[in-house]
Amino acid sequence: MTDLQTIFNSESELVAAALALGAENAGGSLTAGELALAKEAGVAPKGAVVTLLKDLIRAGKDPLGDIFSTLRSSETRREHGATYTPAPIVQTMVDWAASTRNPVRIVDPGVGSARFLMRAAAAFPKAELVGIDIDPLAALLARANLAAAGFADRSRIILGDYRRFSDRVDGSTLYIGNPPYVRHHQIAPKWKEWLAIEASKLGLSASKLAGLHVYFFLATARNAKPKDYGTFITASEWLDVNYGAIVRTLMLGALGGKSVTVIDPNAQPFPDAATTAAIATFEIGAKPTSVYFQRVDDLDKLGELGKGRKIHRDRLSTENRWSHLTHITEKPPEGYVELGELCRVHRGTVTGANGVWIAGEHSAGLPDSVLFPTVTRAREVLEAGGLLHDPKRLRCVIDIPTDLDELDNADRKAVTKFLKIARRMGGDKGYVASHRKAWWSVGLRAAAPIISTYMARRPPGFVINRAEARHINIAHGLYPREELSEDAKKALVDYLSVNITQRSGRTYAGGLTKFEPREMERLIVPGPALLVAGAAR
Repeated sequence: MTDLQTIFNSESELVAAALALGAENAGGSLTAGELALAKEAGVAPKGAVVTLLKDLIRAGKDPLGDIFSTLRSSETRREHGATYTPAPIVQTMVDWAASTRNPVRIVDPGVGSARFLMRAAAAFPKAELVGIDIDPLAALLARANLAAAGFADRSRIILGDYRRFSDRVDGSTLYIGNPPYVRHHQIAPKWKEWLAIEASKLGLSASKLAGLHVYFFLATARNAKPKDYGTFITASEWLDVNYGAIVRTLMLGALGGKSVTVIDPNAQPFPDAATTAAIATFEIGAKPTSVYFQRVDDLDKLGELGKGRKIHRDRLSTENRWSHLTHITEKPPEGYVELGELCRVHRGTVTGANGVWIAGEHSAGLPDSVLFPTVTRAREVLEAGGLLHDPKRLRCVIDIPTDLDELDNADRKAVTKFLKIARRMGGDKGYVASHRKAWWSVGLRAAAPIISTYMARRPPGFVINRAEARHINIAHGLYPREELSEDAKKALVDYLSVNITQRSGRTYAGGLTKFEPREMERLIVPGPALLVAGAAR
């Protein structure tokens, strides 16, 4: 494969190879976008290269997709969510579909080079194959693969947007694929409006912060009919983030969710991104009593979908986050407990506008009574060496009482002057400010005895908070349920700093690992007796 990749130096050469493999004869007539690429195509590759490509394709490989992924950088492809799925995952998803029923039609909403359709075509020799993609080059590659493999006569490739797809057929449809991952700020306002409208038709609400994969789940729920079924692999964010609530609701309702399999980023479910992946399976109209959850850290251990831990639908409907359900709780070793038995973990306060509420030149003259040394940057924890002891090295957050009458006359005068400045800076605007009892009162939590980071491209950092610092939402506070001695706190911080890895959290696109408070509470740590014993040594 490496030798082939060195032969192709441009996308136009790849187009020429796709045409030589018969792309024009598969999946319907070429669209204007595809024809434009064809006109610009370079010289067709030599016959020996075409023969090698055909042999690889018929052997179940995807040389065209591999070459495409080499010629077009991962950064460029990521703009359109074009991340190609490894063959073992594709096959596992197809195997699940084959164990469920025989569809009359297979739809891949983001077809790419047709990896899913190619495997599904072999499993379902009579099914119509429909692939949809917005990229003309990807569409050509899909056509070429299908033609070379002998599936041209039952293929249809649509150059367009899956959100506009509404074709229905008699009989069951299998929806399968890797919906594109694109962040919300790259999604046009008209499509955000589409999301809201289509969600409301199903009696649901949708966040404008949703990524593109959420749109594909909704489009599928909108178009599918009872007995249709499917399996999608996406980034796992929808399991936990607020904007993913609509997908979780769809899984418990219109989509008929059956299972969720989370794949650890170390298994490289998406070769171009260090991201935790989730494979969802669903059957329209199904209302299973429970949904299966499992987690794997190696593609060789992926096994069958639809296995794992059974979670009752009633419990799922009350859970705001689902990823922690994929962790099978093992009995801790003798003397060890979950961190949550020792400490409550609370995320830091959201200020709503750090530029306003973190003290600076704009807040000169405010009294010390409303200025609180605060951890406002993760590096303040990471670089502290396990002990935060000097509050003077921290910035202050302005936290004004809800009732200004609590202030003496001089302090109130200074605060009133500052509030005029804060208004001009927009401190009274925005969702967070509008939902506080008083827009000027940030409401910092009490100082946590232990503070931790929770999102980074590394394991979290932990410090004993002798500075009595507060923390905003870049950190978590650990509040012991019962008093811990200073030595026990140090032993706990030392243990957490050495023994907690990124695998214990959730990894997002780009390699960021995040620990939600409940996930952190599930970490296994020495119990009080072991902490005291360790501190005594």
